[in-house]
Amino acid sequence: MTGFFKQALLPVILLSCTALTTGCYAQAGDTESKRPQAQDPSGNDVSEAGLRLIPLTISSHGKQHRFTVELAATTAEQARGLMFRKEMAPDKGMLFPFDRVRMASFWMKNTVIPLDIIFIRGDGAIESIAANTTPYSLDPVESGEPVAAVLELAGGRAAELGIAAGDTVQWQQ
Repeated sequence: MTGFFKQALLPVILLSCTALTTGCYAQAGDTESKRPQAQDPSGNDVSEAGLRLIPLTISSHGKQHRFTVELAATTAEQARGLMFRKEMAPDKGMLFPFDRVRMASFWMKNTVIPLDIIFIRGDGAIESIAANTTPYSLDPVESGEPVAAVLELAGGRAAELGIAAGDTVQWQQ
């Protein structure tokens, strides 16, 4: 019987060891910047979360600040937002476009990193910025007037770049 178990279990043990080694190797050197971007069936780049990646530019005092942002287009994508993310590169973000101009209210439930939440009017002008929002907070972060979209960047990034209310935001529709 001992020989039978050795013969039957050897392939399982080898497969398990291979899977563990492969998993550890993939995680050890894996960073967001090194991973190739995937594409959806239409050829658009998508993030690891499966969201479409689009270019976004903020014009501020004659300077152009360029970002690649994840597009949270559906209700489910917007509900999840950046929850559980542990980091965000300085040139990345997430855009929440709305189907109509409306008041916007966000919270930081399950959001690990501080964010700059930028409220954008229908004409692309920044209405206001909630800077360095508090991770895990359930307090609402609200726009001061109806907006067409919300942009989330790494906390402190707007101040670092001098981005302020009145600056303009453009993205690929």
